[in-house]
Amino acid sequence: MSDELELLRDWDADAAPLTEAARARARHRLLNTMARAERHSEAAPSRRHALRLATAAVAAAAVTGTAVLIAGDGDGGADRAGPSPSATETPRMAEVGAVTVLHGAAARLGRAETPVAPRDDQYIYSKRIIRETERGTGKVRTYVDTNWDSVDGSRRSLTMELGHVIWEEPMKKGEGVWPPRQWSKLKKLPTDPGKLASAVIGIGRPGKPTSEFTKDDWYMAYFLLGELLKWPLLPDGLRPAAYKALALVPGVRAVDGVTDSAGRTGVGIASSDPHAKGRYLIFDPKTYAFLGFRDERISASGDKKYVQVSHVVDWAIVDRLRQRP
Repeated sequence: MSDELELLRDWDADAAPLTEAARARARHRLLNTMARAERHSEAAPSRRHALRLATAAVAAAAVTGTAVLIAGDGDGGADRAGPSPSATETPRMAEVGAVTVLHGAAARLGRAETPVAPRDDQYIYSKRIIRETERGTGKVRTYVDTNWDSVDGSRRSLTMELGHVIWEEPMKKGEGVWPPRQWSKLKKLPTDPGKLASAVIGIGRPGKPTSEFTKDDWYMAYFLLGELLKWPLLPDGLRPAAYKALALVPGVRAVDGVTDSAGRTGVGIASSDPHAKGRYLIFDPKTYAFLGFRDERISASGDKKYVQVSHVVDWAIVDRLRQRP
């Protein structure tokens, strides 16, 4: 069997193989990190697509989320508006099934996505709209976050989180991010849905087959597949495979009446795992075109809850920081 996570092994090729117990500890730490980030982060989990991972050897002791430094506050293009009914209403279970939507989205892509390979010394520029509604008051703020992510991680990346300017420091030896940004590593991810689901939970080594997944494994797969789909530039066949891999998650369901940050009403794809509460991918209910993401967060103080919807409005491969297409 080919090593489906050779891309992660490359971060530390001399690391000894992890035992199953070590992989289980690493998965547990990663799950806890993801849950904390979703519940308590003051920054927007919908924008933080990069999850920094340690080497396979270090992962047995700890797998942590990306360390970021807030260098200053920007206005982020924030606006105030009135209450958003879509954020406060309870979405309805959709008549159309989640598997139908996800397979429809994969089929719709077909060969429409023309992959372009960036050089390792380039940046991926992206602009994302995030519309955030505070539960209780109904106050809405809209942010325009712009980001420049270093492809190979050897240079600082400049990103924004709900108007906060964030400098992501260059990766250290043995570190990597999820999803990987380098084209050579993305190309090594399998386009078979089951193998892809196994690959994303492998933590530096080939993952176990989906027939042996635990509940935590499936949640990790759901979370990390969603993070993969947030990356705007994927090789041919990988995005459809990720949609189909999500369709394999037990309990994945469709939720009707979810509005995205452009005001379009779609169908949300959600996991039944309580850790993923309120976290949806949003699709057009008729064409199955992908619209954006929905997420929820709690303020650092724990006294405010927010609903976030977001979508990417522009992206490009650029040669330097702050360069726009």
